[in-house]
Amino acid sequence: MRSYLFGSGIISAITGGLALLRGLRNGEAFTWRMALAWVSWGISLALAVGTIVDTRRAARGKNIDLDSPVSGREDKLMKKRARRGR
Repeated sequence: MRSYLFGSGIISAITGGLALLRGLRNGEAFTWRMALAWVSWGISLALAVGTIVDTRRAARGKNIDLDSPVSGREDKLMKKRARRGR
């Protein structure tokens, strides 16, 4: 589970969210640009979480969508999981 939580996608989404929160705390007005930044952050977070879910499903031998970033590497992920003994 540690490898999922410390992935670069999750870390960048968290740091991006923290930067947006700091911007709100500094008293900046909430404009349409700020709204777009929050929407962009939400999409980034959703993509990072989706990649984690797809990686976990592929490692367990379940089907994943063909548009997934881990599509085509299912065998490699299953072998890696088997070596760990889980």
